[in-house]
Amino acid sequence: MSLTLTVPPRPDSDRRAGLPIAIIGAGPVGLAAAAHLIERGLPVVLFEAGDTAGAAVRAWGHTRLFSPWRYVVDPAARRLLEAEGWSAPDAEGLPTGDELVDGYLEPLARTAALASVIRYGTRVEAVARQGMDRTRSAGRAAIPFVLRLHTEEGVTDATARAVIDTSGTTSSPRSLLSSGLAHDDLGDRVTTALPDVRGRDRARFAGRRVLVVGAGHSAANTLIALAALAADEPTTRIAWAVRNEGTARLAADAADDLAARGRLGAAVHRLVEEGAVEQIAAFEIDDVRLSGDGVRVSGRRVGEAFALEVDVVVNAAGFRPDLSMLGEIRLGLDEIIEAPRALAPLIDPNLHSCGSVPPHGVAELTHPEPDFYLAGMKSYGRAPTFLLLTGYEQVRSIAAELAGDRAAARQVDLVLPETGVCTTDAGSCCA
Repeated sequence: MSLTLTVPPRPDSDRRAGLPIAIIGAGPVGLAAAAHLIERGLPVVLFEAGDTAGAAVRAWGHTRLFSPWRYVVDPAARRLLEAEGWSAPDAEGLPTGDELVDGYLEPLARTAALASVIRYGTRVEAVARQGMDRTRSAGRAAIPFVLRLHTEEGVTDATARAVIDTSGTTSSPRSLLSSGLAHDDLGDRVTTALPDVRGRDRARFAGRRVLVVGAGHSAANTLIALAALAADEPTTRIAWAVRNEGTARLAADAADDLAARGRLGAAVHRLVEEGAVEQIAAFEIDDVRLSGDGVRVSGRRVGEAFALEVDVVVNAAGFRPDLSMLGEIRLGLDEIIEAPRALAPLIDPNLHSCGSVPPHGVAELTHPEPDFYLAGMKSYGRAPTFLLLTGYEQVRSIAAELAGDRAAARQVDLVLPETGVCTTDAGSCCA
């Protein structure tokens, strides 16, 4: 009896050669990432679950940004647009989400450089290394990524040299419960942040008792809109639940470099003082459940049992990253806010009391998985302080790194507008 041993063919040193860099999400940061990579001559493919660029922005398109146009247009994206005759809007104007999409994101996606690389209607369901789960290490960095894609035609796989996940967090709101645990499905009795109170969603709120949960700028925008609705529909009642004693990010007298952001706090506090909004501070919500035609919200205020009944709840408690598609990727995330470990101390609301987020780029965004990056809102995990300027500098740095320009990748220069808010209350943040 003889035994013949065969030796498998020797693989190429790097099987990723020639493959594109995959970007997940065609929002502002994903499109900016593509613009920077293309500017450096790198092949790109961009997967977008929606039918158009900026699909997630459209969900809150009625809301006016507090950042003017000069802070929401990426430099590389601007160069692509201006090469095709685009005229920038007034630098100091404040666009709505719809105006951001119509005047910037969709024209950018239609440029010759980007139009051919975007795959609409394509949801990324999972990311891994080709032929390797997360436990295998030998030669891992030279193996292509594989992305499991879901389209109308079915499920397919695509390979990539590197992956930049800019899919955001707006599809995964945080729980209404202070514990973070899940609660009953309340159907249309709960809305996510920034409903169109005075437009398409008006009938859900007019003449109802509404509870807004959250202490950030999304909550403020909704409270202001509800108060305007109540002026027309006097039977509308508005309550505002916050977990802490105060609302640090909505200070009434913040000397904010973004004037529109500073005015949000002043406007909301005025509504409380005038009695247009009932503020329920220090309310730790333990349970929300259907009660007749409404919702019963119960918990504790300063250690004492407390409950109220409302018709509809607006969940403006923030977002958390959906990491389910990254189960086979080696992530290095902070245990508290689920941001990359080197970035987390810069943005953790438990640590920061005032000032802007320090400049950061690829060095702070690197994971144990080589050439995989979270960027944009998703890189901030559960922290509430993301600005588009931050995401644009992140992807500029990542693009430089992937192009082999390590010096440029680590020369990070970012000046963010100060909030003027400063407090030592736990849970505050003001980047």
